[in-house]
Formats: sequence, structure tokens, C-alpha cells
Amino acid sequence: MTLPGLPADDRGASPLTGYTRDHWETAADLLLRAAWRWAGPGGALLDLPGRPSSSGVRSDGLEGYARTFLAAAFRTAGAGGEDPHNWLERYAGGLAAGTRAPGRDDAESWPLIMDHHVRGQPMVESASVALGLRLTRPWLWDRLDADVRDRAEEWLRGALRHVPSPNNWYLFPYTVAGFLESVGRGDAETARVRQRALDLLEGWYRGDGWYADGDGRAFDHYNGWALHLYPVLDAHLAGDTSPTPYGSRLREHLDGYALLFGADGAPVHFGRSLTYRFAASAAVALGAVTGHTPLTPGTSRRLMSGSLRYFLDRGAVGGDGLLNLGWHGPHEATLQSYSGPASPYWASKAFVGLLAPPCHPLWTAAEEPAPSEGPDRVLALPAPGFLVQSTRADGVVRLHNHGSDHVRPHEGESAAEADPLYGRQAYSTRTGPTAAANPADNHLALVVGGVRSTRRRIRPLGAGGGDGWGWAASWHRPVFAAGPPMVPGLRVESVTVVRGRYELRAHRVVGAPPGARVEQTGWATAPDDDALRSGLHPLHGYAGRDEVRAPRGTAFTAFARVPRLTAEAEGTAVFACLATLTGEPGPAALADAVTDVLVRDAVVEVCWAADGAVTRIAFEPFGVAHHGT
Repeated sequence: MTLPGLPADDRGASPLTGYTRDHWETAADLLLRAAWRWAGPGGALLDLPGRPSSSGVRSDGLEGYARTFLAAAFRTAGAGGEDPHNWLERYAGGLAAGTRAPGRDDAESWPLIMDHHVRGQPMVESASVALGLRLTRPWLWDRLDADVRDRAEEWLRGALRHVPSPNNWYLFPYTVAGFLESVGRGDAETARVRQRALDLLEGWYRGDGWYADGDGRAFDHYNGWALHLYPVLDAHLAGDTSPTPYGSRLREHLDGYALLFGADGAPVHFGRSLTYRFAASAAVALGAVTGHTPLTPGTSRRLMSGSLRYFLDRGAVGGDGLLNLGWHGPHEATLQSYSGPASPYWASKAFVGLLAPPCHPLWTAAEEPAPSEGPDRVLALPAPGFLVQSTRADGVVRLHNHGSDHVRPHEGESAAEADPLYGRQAYSTRTGPTAAANPADNHLALVVGGVRSTRRRIRPLGAGGGDGWGWAASWHRPVFAAGPPMVPGLRVESVTVVRGRYELRAHRVVGAPPGARVEQTGWATAPDDDALRSGLHPLHGYAGRDEVRAPRGTAFTAFARVPRLTAEAEGTAVFACLATLTGEPGPAALADAVTDVLVRDAVVEVCWAADGAVTRIAFEPFGVAHHGT
């Protein structure tokens, strides 16, 4: 199933995806047409059907206007102002109606922009409104009546005068201020807001092309569709060619991020706001448009179009033509409380690629394979604490997480706030985490008094590797649900080493109380999926082996099964196993991958059967080494 109305595949121009610039323009038009069926009489609010967000239905209606406006703006600006469907006329009318009496409880008025903790979602949407106006200035803003422009400015300035959430939200008033300055309405207030955002962004930059989303260690897709997008696009629209760190950081980011798309086009299912779906390709498109990319135009288009097609072919658009809340189709566990009916339309950011004109190499170059379609790769990213593993035989990409936890500095490590989209050891392009109420996949749990621990704050120990192998490591304090058990001194040190499709997972548990046990789980897959297999094989310390079920499934399957290893634990103990997630036909047994395992004095040594190479993991003093024969 795909989006009805798209042009036929063009395998001559795009042999890998069949998608061309015409497909992107048509997709934008089809999504806009479906959304506008739900517009109010003045076009200020697009009240799409579905569960309301925590911000309320009026904010949700503004979200419908703002996020679809972004798609219309990229589509129109990229066509040099050609607007065959008169989208901009509709958005101009909606702007006039929504700003006539902001805050009024009527059929059209937009909500006021307030602090982030006071139903602050309108601040998010103000950035899309401002960016849409900036992109379409000659055909929309410049043709508005003076009083409408003044009213729009006054509403937008609410974003400059209220407190954003302490993360990427600071880029929303930054974007609003950038628009106001671009139309001659800048002042000390806009300058202050922009400098504040850039100062924060500088402090959040951690290296390897990755920003933390705030003062903690949240690394996810917000890097691409927010933290890189807004400053780089701002400079591009301003025609600023002076050297800044933002373009070079985007280039470095894409050098690794490009590997986080599977051969089927899927981005890694990891982090929050995943219902934005193909927005994950926005940074790839922006790099191609601005030139801040290490990727060839053919590779960039392959990633962009592959991601768009992946979701359109898998139910992201329902029979009503609207993007639904979920991943493939509707999926509640993928969502957050702030997700509303129009939230998926942040996917509009992917249409930034349309700013490249039809003659641009992004659209004229032959498609080239994605990085995950090349040789097996292992990439260590020490700054975010990631280890990326891709295998050509099945096109699967796996992200081993030893650094991103979405726990803010001022927050405690409450198990009640455990988030399956961050706390698991590994994620992939073919699997999603199990739901919170089900057994956790890819997790080492301490079980004390019948209560399983969760992993909240992750303390990275490093990441690295060499030719064909890599490692990443971290430690955490296992936390439990409120009340007993509380276990002082308990900690888990974890190391992942990958080669090919194999994952060596080693842990040292310190301070386990009498009667405790450990449970290591593997990848969650569908019971009837012979094309994707999950395996877990004990190497040291484990005594039991079974399989648990996850009846709520994942974003990829309605029901899932998860392999599990178990053992008793007391005091300090070391555990090691092999894991795999593979779509390779007829894979060799995991038990045959290793010939010898030696564990002594907090050191694990594993000899690999294929070539006799030895991996050595030392927990104290910490170190990881790999020696070939």
C-alpha cells in the first residue's frame, strides 16, 4: 500500500527507490489536500481527527495549521513561487483569522504563546509559522495588509517573551526572531533571543556532530530535525556564507548519521517523537541543499526517498489521506503525551529538500546505495555513546546505546519514569522496544524481591574500535519501582563489542544482595517472522535460558517474543553472552561463533571461531582490546 495519487515509479532516474522530485511535490500536495478538509471556516485551525494532546484541542488545531504550512512553504518556495493549488492563499487567510483575537474562545483564534509549562505547545508551532512566512515572503507576507502583518508580529513575539522548555525549544524563538529580522522588524529583543539560543547550543555540543537535547544526555533524532536544522537553515535563508561551526557540525553529523537508515529506508527506531517518521531525513536533505554534507547527491536522495517511501508503503497514511499517530500505522506506545492528531506533520521538515531546484544534483544525479547497503560496518561515536552496526546481508542497522538516557540533570532516577525508547541496550531499523508493561527487550535486569530493575541514567565509559569491530561501554545504577527494594551500592557495568552480525554483551554486576538474580534479554521479534531472527547464547555466568512473550508487541509487530538468559547473582559477578538480530538466510548457530571463553579477575577473553581473533574486556582497570591472529 502506498499513497494513492503518486506518480508511477521512475526506475530510470531513481533505480533504487523509484522516487523523483515529482513524487516529493505530489506527496506534499496530497498530504496538504487531506489535511485541509479539516480546516475551520477561516482556515486558522486544522482540527484533524484523533486523540487530543495534553495541550488541548485549540493548540492541536494551531499545530495542524503550522506544520502543514511548513510543507506548503517548502513546496512553493522550491518551485519559485509557483502555487498551482493556491496553498498560500489559504494560509494567508488562516493567519489573518488566527491573529485577529488571539486567546479568545471562538472558532478561529489562535491560543496565546505562554511559558513551556503552561500549555506551551504554541511556542513550538510559532517556529513553523515563522519559517513558513520567511520561506514564502515574496508571495505571502509581502502581500498581506499592514494590520495583519502587525498582528502576526505581536502574536509571534509571544515566543520571545516567554520561557521555552530547557532543550531544543530555545531554537523556536530563535527562528521567530530570525524571521522578524529578515522582514525589517528586528530589535534588541530579537537579538537577545537569538544570542541566547546560540550560546545554549554551543554548550550542548558534545562532538562527533552530536548535540545533547538540553543539559543532560538526550541524543536522538532531534539532532537532525531540530538542533542542526534551525541554525543551518537560518544561515542559508539569510544568504550567510561566512564560516560558522553549524555547517561543519552538520557535515560531521551526517558522516555517521547516514548509517542509521536501513537498506529498506527505515531510520533506527529510537528516541521520542518517532511519529514524525520521515522527518528523520530532514538533516540529509538540508545537507544536500546547503552543501554541508559528506554525502554524494545520489546517496542523499536515496536516503531521503527511501525513508519517505518506507513509511508511505507501510500504512503511515490512512484511508483518509492523513498521517496517523504511530510508526507504520497507528501505534500508541510510540507516542508521547504531547502527541496530537497533527503532530505527525513535523514530517514536513523532510520537504526541505524541495528548496533544491529541479536542476540541482540532488534531483539529477543517479541514486547511489545507502551506507547500510555497502559492506558490513561498525561505527563508534564516543560523544553520544553510540555503537552503530550494519550488515549488508540483510540491510539491518543496529544502534547500541551506551550514552543517551533522556534524564535531565535535576531529575532523580525514578523507575516510574523509565522510557523504553531510551533505556534499552540496543535499537534497530527492523525492531522496536517492547511496551513498558511487557518484558523489556535488550535489557539486563536485576531481580530483587521479585521486582525487576530498570536502566535510567547512563554513564558512558567510552567507545572505539578498529577495522571490522567496535565497542561501547557504560555503567548504571539499577533502579526499582517506588518502595522496596532499595539496594545501596548496586551498579552494573556493561560493554558491547560487535563484529559482523554478532554482539558480545558483557556485564559486571557489583553489590547484588543475597537472593538476587539477573535476566538478560535479546531482540524482540514476531513469532512467525522467519525472515528476521533474534538469538541469545550464554558464554559465562548464565544458568537458565528461555523465551518470554510481549503481548503488546512493538511498533513492528502486534505480538513479540524475546529470548532470555537468567542466573543467580550475589555480590560481584561477571556475565557474558552473544546476541544477534539477523535477516541473513540460514545463519550459522550462535554457539559456533566462539571457540573459547576465559573469565578471571574481572577480565573476559573471547576467541572468535572465524579467524582466531581475541577480544579482551577488562572491567578493572577498564579497557577493551581486540587482537587478530
